[in-house]
Amino acid sequence: MSIWRKLTDFISGPSDPFDCEGEDCGPGHRVDDADFAMALIGLGAKMAKADGIVTDSEVSAFQQVFRAPPDGKIAIAQAFDLAQQTTLGFDGYARRLARRFRANPAVLEDVLDGLFHIAKADGAVTASEMSYLEAVSEIFGFSEREFRRIRMAHIGAPDDDPYVILGIDPDISDDGLKRAYRRIAAQNHPDALVARGAPAQLQRLADAKMAAINAAYAQIRADRGSRSGESR
Repeated sequence: MSIWRKLTDFISGPSDPFDCEGEDCGPGHRVDDADFAMALIGLGAKMAKADGIVTDSEVSAFQQVFRAPPDGKIAIAQAFDLAQQTTLGFDGYARRLARRFRANPAVLEDVLDGLFHIAKADGAVTASEMSYLEAVSEIFGFSEREFRRIRMAHIGAPDDDPYVILGIDPDISDDGLKRAYRRIAAQNHPDALVARGAPAQLQRLADAKMAAINAAYAQIRADRGSRSGESR
């Protein structure tokens, strides 16, 4: 089950999904599901708090990414309000998700995409918000280069370096370039996000990311082709 559908199913389960004791939290729900749900909501709430002020636009962005069914809106709002009081403890939430999805980094990148969406909601990503995103990315196991790739997909860069967009070094071989492109394209293809149950906001972002990935790959191939022609 996808991370997003699991969250929705869990919140729409018991009448109060975060107030349960023992091993079961209602039919089909266990304590580790509550831990997972609170970790996901907590990271989003603390993202909104990262610059010290939680704006209405950030709350709206959170609701777009971490959708709640009608009968779960009160529970998710209460969990958000509790978590957004401080940024303390975000690393614990990040580690829980990192452990849960260490074999599926594409899901962790989905979560980072959601956090970037919240950070951008008020029109700018502040230095404190970027520090928060970098810290979460590191806990998730992404390298500095991978984080630059994810960041560029959201806020761009002055030169829009195609190698940064693909998360590769300029001296990579042609075969390595092709493998890297196929891997990143497979992870970020809109159909893959649909299969993971990602919300519509992230699916729209996937279209833009995929276009940037394709353009970067085409630019590198064109550059290498022109250099090859000049050398002959």
